Amino acid sequence: MAKVITIFSTKGGVGKTLLAANLAVSLAKDQNKKVCLIDLDLQVVGDMARILNMSAQKTIADLGYALRKHPQNTDKKDFILSGSWGIDFLAGVLRPQQSPYIDAKVIKDVFEFLRPDYDYIVVDAGKSFSEIFVATLNEANLMLLVVTPDILSIYQTKWVLDTLQFLHFPLSMIKVALNRADSLSSISWQEIRVNLPVDIVAQVPSEGKVVGLAVNRSVPVVIDSSRTKISQAIKKLARDLVLEEELFTEHAKIDALRLKETPVERGGEFWQDQNLADKPEEPKIKEEEMDEILLLKRRIHNRLIEELNIKRMDLAVFSDANKTKELKNRAEVLVSNLLVQEAGAFISSSEIRKKLVKEIIDEALGLGPLEDLLADPEITDIMVNNKDEIYIEKNGKIEITSKKFISNEQLKTIIERIIAPIGRRIDESVPMVDARLSDGSRINAIIPPLSLTGPALTIRKFKKEIFKVEELIRIGTLNQPMADFIRACVLARKNIIISGGTGSGKTTILNILSEFIPNNERIVTIEDAAELRLRQEHWVRLEARTPNIEGKGAVTIKDLFRNTLRMRPDRVIVGECRGVETLDMLQAMNTGHDGSMTTVHANSTRDVLARLDSMILMSGIELPMRAIREMIASAVHLIIHTARLIDGTRKIMAVTEVTGMKDEMHIDLRDIFLFKQLGVEPSGKVIGEFKAAGYIPNFIDEIKSKGIPISTDIFTAK
Repeated sequence: MAKVITIFSTKGGVGKTLLAANLAVSLAKDQNKKVCLIDLDLQVVGDMARILNMSAQKTIADLGYALRKHPQNTDKKDFILSGSWGIDFLAGVLRPQQSPYIDAKVIKDVFEFLRPDYDYIVVDAGKSFSEIFVATLNEANLMLLVVTPDILSIYQTKWVLDTLQFLHFPLSMIKVALNRADSLSSISWQEIRVNLPVDIVAQVPSEGKVVGLAVNRSVPVVIDSSRTKISQAIKKLARDLVLEEELFTEHAKIDALRLKETPVERGGEFWQDQNLADKPEEPKIKEEEMDEILLLKRRIHNRLIEELNIKRMDLAVFSDANKTKELKNRAEVLVSNLLVQEAGAFISSSEIRKKLVKEIIDEALGLGPLEDLLADPEITDIMVNNKDEIYIEKNGKIEITSKKFISNEQLKTIIERIIAPIGRRIDESVPMVDARLSDGSRINAIIPPLSLTGPALTIRKFKKEIFKVEELIRIGTLNQPMADFIRACVLARKNIIISGGTGSGKTTILNILSEFIPNNERIVTIEDAAELRLRQEHWVRLEARTPNIEGKGAVTIKDLFRNTLRMRPDRVIVGECRGVETLDMLQAMNTGHDGSMTTVHANSTRDVLARLDSMILMSGIELPMRAIREMIASAVHLIIHTARLIDGTRKIMAVTEVTGMKDEMHIDLRDIFLFKQLGVEPSGKVIGEFKAAGYIPNFIDEIKSKGIPISTDIFTAK
């Protein structure tokens, strides 16, 4: 059974075709092996045949067609060309127009057909990534990547290796053949070996005159000039391939590339098919320039600060949009001039210059690397651990970005710039800030000495859009029976607690619940940082206030709650119960403010009860545990638990009724609806379903008596 050696390079002019032809001849002549040479470079037609003085009449396309139509009657001799060099030869195409008749199925069929008759199949696979190229690699036992000792070839090779790994080809089956290894002014093979994660199995010297004469005569160089250095190097490679079995690897097939019927060479669509397509990005700076670029930015940044005297500038300037715009216009002209002075011709790309000007101005006068993150509507959270680590949450998943701050000092300056317009400050005497920005976003900042790795910053971006329950059903946060039941509970003025972890969607669900409140009811909301967005007209919003610089003037949620009870509310909604206000909330629910709602941090519906216990005990009021639990059991009717799953989606995991006291010390909970996770798809998407638990709530008759339509069929377990 033949071993398949696939020879390729994504850079033209490296000698790939010459090496493939001569390696095949050497395996046949010097190692006495039965060899088939296949020309699958579909972009450069006929070069292989000219090197070997062969004139093919049939192609892989013809053989593939015959195998598909008449597999039992196909004779290899009708398609394979036998030459005087001891090898058999098969052309890929005779004209570029024949390329669409070759697909991944043809490649698979042809190699299966040829393998039993040869010791080795040597393939010139071309240099362009396409479906056919990868299908050819998929048949290989050894991939021989031809590299020349120049910087462009090495960078191309790194890119190729990364791409092949994305396609699940193991590095162990990829080897490098270094052509023109002894060229003057070239990079040494030792340096190349250090920079590439694969072995160099051949070093082929440069002998241009010898190669030129052989090509002009249409004779393989290993025969025309068998004693030359280049011929000896190729012969050594052939000998090593025969003797060293460990160079060859068996690997699993790539299922995604099998049996595709679409014609080859569809340009950029190949990358999309393989999920390797990148969105258009801003111009990239080469790796070798990165350090110098960073130093350049720092130099210009420092000069800009000096020129504009930014350190002594009143932070109030940044609260005035017109003054900020005027300042940025001045800075843009100044930075453009400084860039020419400092960099000269170093930055040749106008796009990169424009990008650098923007970044430097953002860092000096704006929010630095946060500018683009804040502008991206898909990003919900920004988490800065230190100057070098900026994480984001996007589509429910947390990922690190490539953005960095110039220094911890710059990060601290930007924190000050963010909080200055809202009248707050941060320094060693006040090293923590928790606040709401003018656009509704929440910010938390903490600096040394409390933060040991430098200033840390967290921004929860305010969502401007208001979700409707239909949208949450569409994206799978809940299903229609759950939505119908929750709506009925809100209309029936049941007291509801929404529980879940950080970022699990508690506030979103609270907003959805408020949508069901009748428009003629007076609603008062109380929050630490205003996030709720109700549609009702009769709505009073209250927000707690933190202490001023002197530590005075704080107004807590507990203070606001007591004042709220004097405001004649029909419903009280507390954004989050996290402390001593919990007791007041439960008392209000028990004394005529039915239909109130709040959220609690908890890991499950049952964990909510323990959290309520602990928060009431934190208030300092000495109550027996039995009295606390009786208060909870009589005040709370329903708990809705939310969670963010591993694929980033947010779901209502349970809707649970608080049915009362089970015994003297334990509260009875009954699940009404549940989300059951069944597994995880290979893509990471969670598989699951919403199910009724088969329990009908105790208050269903009360809901119906109030004229609220609801069918008991939705509670039937299926």
